[in-house]
Amino acid sequence: MDLSLSDEQQQIADSAATFLAEASAMPAVRTTSQSASGLDAGLWRGMAELGWCGVHLPEEAGGLGLGLVELVLLQEQLGRRLACVPFFDSVALAATVLRQLPASPLAQDWLHLLATGEAIAALALPVPPGAGAAARAERTDTGWTLSGHWPQVGSAALADVLLLPAHTASGQTVLFAVPADAPGVQRQPLATLDATRRMAVVNCQDVALPATHCLAQGAALEAALARTLQWGAIALAAEQVGVAQQCLDLTLTYAAQRSQFDRPIASFQAVKHRCAQMLVAVEGARSAVYGAACMADAAPDDAATLLLYAAQARVTATEAAQFCARESLQLHGGVGFTWEFDPHLYLRRAQASSQRLGPLSWWLEQVAEQLLTTPEEAV
Repeated sequence: MDLSLSDEQQQIADSAATFLAEASAMPAVRTTSQSASGLDAGLWRGMAELGWCGVHLPEEAGGLGLGLVELVLLQEQLGRRLACVPFFDSVALAATVLRQLPASPLAQDWLHLLATGEAIAALALPVPPGAGAAARAERTDTGWTLSGHWPQVGSAALADVLLLPAHTASGQTVLFAVPADAPGVQRQPLATLDATRRMAVVNCQDVALPATHCLAQGAALEAALARTLQWGAIALAAEQVGVAQQCLDLTLTYAAQRSQFDRPIASFQAVKHRCAQMLVAVEGARSAVYGAACMADAAPDDAATLLLYAAQARVTATEAAQFCARESLQLHGGVGFTWEFDPHLYLRRAQASSQRLGPLSWWLEQVAEQLLTTPEEAV
């Protein structure tokens, strides 16, 4: 598999890096992360104007018609700058599941709004797929009644629409598009380790919804949620690669400036070796993520194939981000632990993201199950 970027893809990556270096500089990140909303509205508008919100969505929906590789390139740079925007939740998760669902006027309307950045969506993605939140949906004469509890929904407090899965009395999975301001909907922001990414608890109490707000149900929906989980894992892994890369860059800059015994500490062999280990972790994780994204764009017929690639990217990138964040903290010396320096912010993102979309242990269990249930001659 050739993982080298095309000229167009390299241009996307370079332009994203240049734009975010200025638009999401660390002083702005610190200010926004401590604000009430946690949203950098100016940055979000700028990203929408550049077409980022529809990068992997079809052109008929207002998107750019590109693929997961291009989405991954943006995610990597967003993670590198800890951008305070709901791109992962609204674009990588919510828009991804909407593009896979059966065509309906409501789904297409929301998809167009998401592609242009005019609206923000939050998806309460069940992990593992098919696992139900404490939510039940009942049919009525006019549509549906939805009641339930969805913990830790990314960007829910910022969203215009909530994509909420529930189960019917017969156990069938259904997905609803619920306006965030609908009567009976409550969103409670959570205080989390990573203030640059907001989470909230969503509660619904007898929320009345028209029949058209049921976007999909049954086996087709569960398959779409499973694919979205895999795509989301690859996108989140790309973000972790960006975190790891920035931790390395911060460390190299500091080591070149900090002197000890009248020499920059970057000249010490022990420091060089630890930085080299960080570089190896970053490049290994980047290769795993790019490979998984290429495989996803190739749309393999065997769902197990994409699962294995997504799990590899998820685990490798998360471990790289955690390792590089810890090393950066240590190699900054005593100041690495202080609020004024940035490594702790990246450690927070690496740690918090390690629990998004299921912990690493769950992904490793999926790989083990696939390998143990695959006939030996097929391996």
